[in-house]
Amino acid sequence: MTLEALEPFRCPAFARTGEDPRPLPYLLDQADQARGGYDIQTTMSLQSARMRARKVPAAELSRCSWRDGYWTIAQIVAHQASNGCNLAPGDLLGSGTLSGTAPGTAGSMLELSQGGKQPIQLPGGETRMFVQDGDLVIQRGRCEAEGAVAIGFGEASALVKPAP
Repeated sequence: MTLEALEPFRCPAFARTGEDPRPLPYLLDQADQARGGYDIQTTMSLQSARMRARKVPAAELSRCSWRDGYWTIAQIVAHQASNGCNLAPGDLLGSGTLSGTAPGTAGSMLELSQGGKQPIQLPGGETRMFVQDGDLVIQRGRCEAEGAVAIGFGEASALVKPAP
């Protein structure tokens, strides 16, 4: 996805609270804070092996937005480049876990299960606190805004396989 395609979905960067440490000066730019975020909606779903065998669709576990990402794209690139990383066109950069502040917006199984203390209910009576062998994990992304053409990122999925 090009930055030009994402332009209609720009938004202010994640607003840190007074409790959060202030980014180092080379990572803090007022223009980036004003429009360095992107409202990319993401969903995370899980389908167990038993659900697949019974033709039960994946259960959506989380829905959040990249606007809640702790770092902007510019901050991620600046941090990588300042540490001597040889960035090149086409490189993939990770944002880390995307989690919102509202219920249902946690970005990881660890957060969703409150550190493995609260089981997550799946259709058919199964529960999870962490992914298990045979689980299919699916992430989808999409941008929508009034007056703009919606764009989708498709899906990324992975099947958890047993260790050899």
